[in-house]
Amino acid sequence: MGALSKILTACVLAGSMVASSGVMAAGKGLIGVSLPNKTEARWVSDGSNLAQSLKDKGYDVDLQYAQYEVQTQLSQVENMLVKGVKVLVVAPIDGTTMTDTLQLAKSMNIPVISYDRLIRNSPNVDYYATFDNRQTGVLQGKDIVEKLGLAQGKGPFTLEIFSGSLDDNNAHVVYDGVMSQLKPYIDSGKLVVRSGQVTLEQTSTLNWDGAVAQSRMDNILSSFYANTHLDAVLAMNDAIATGVTSSLRGIGYGSGGSAMPVITGQDAELPNVKAIIQGNQTSTVFKDTRALAFAAADMVDAVLAGAPVKVNDNTSYNNGIKVIPTQLLTPVLVDKSNWKNELFLKAKYYSEDQLK
Repeated sequence: MGALSKILTACVLAGSMVASSGVMAAGKGLIGVSLPNKTEARWVSDGSNLAQSLKDKGYDVDLQYAQYEVQTQLSQVENMLVKGVKVLVVAPIDGTTMTDTLQLAKSMNIPVISYDRLIRNSPNVDYYATFDNRQTGVLQGKDIVEKLGLAQGKGPFTLEIFSGSLDDNNAHVVYDGVMSQLKPYIDSGKLVVRSGQVTLEQTSTLNWDGAVAQSRMDNILSSFYANTHLDAVLAMNDAIATGVTSSLRGIGYGSGGSAMPVITGQDAELPNVKAIIQGNQTSTVFKDTRALAFAAADMVDAVLAGAPVKVNDNTSYNNGIKVIPTQLLTPVLVDKSNWKNELFLKAKYYSEDQLK
């Protein structure tokens, strides 16, 4: 008997035992939610918002965080299948590793919704809920262009690029958006990457880890910027921006007449918004995870009701096997000029006290 067959048999037996013991989830059923880790504020927020949105619709929720361990996530998802979940909502750590597990879900007629990050190389992904990741990159790249005045002919300026994790499809899509804005200036010499590290592979940050970004920035600064000012850093998210900022401040940027570079970000995490207010980070891309959670919960409800599922993109997100019907939400650039309006007055994402 193959490994998948053994797991399936175990799931069937366990499901029978659960059903016969009368401890099936109450209400409209149990929904499995698998998220990458609990160390980033955004995933904690996603988990809380997803759980609440699903509970508000009458579902029970099995919410699990895998702490950036791929095998842990696979085991957690398999355990959800054992428990008899009706739908899986998964933000994969490594989008390429779930093929066998999702084949098991398919054999049990359990729909799968890919959340924020695209699950790749599987035909058994039914829907995808995410923000427009290419537009996120466009916003980041355009902000560097605008803040430096590149379109007005200013330059040359120095730039370093800190991308996300290679195993996350979002990093690839955001990078494409970034380079649509920055590549012309890199090619013309108006943006100079002194490290020579430009490709996604060269600039990637494992697990979007700020400590990894800080270590890489330490090396870049000591090797290429001992006597040259760094003008801009494309940091693909706020965790990376935090690591980059720590490295820069450690050698005197932001004090003694050495201005901080333009530094981008993503996720509008509270410490980073405060950094923007204080002038230590230039911008972040705000993605209201409450709205994403609502969208995913609506998908779950529609799938189980046999109703039409709301999507607005049927062409962009090919996971290597098929195009996944997608609900795309719109990201918003936040900087010192609009943080109060976007995050407090309009979205009420943070309270005024939190932002002090």
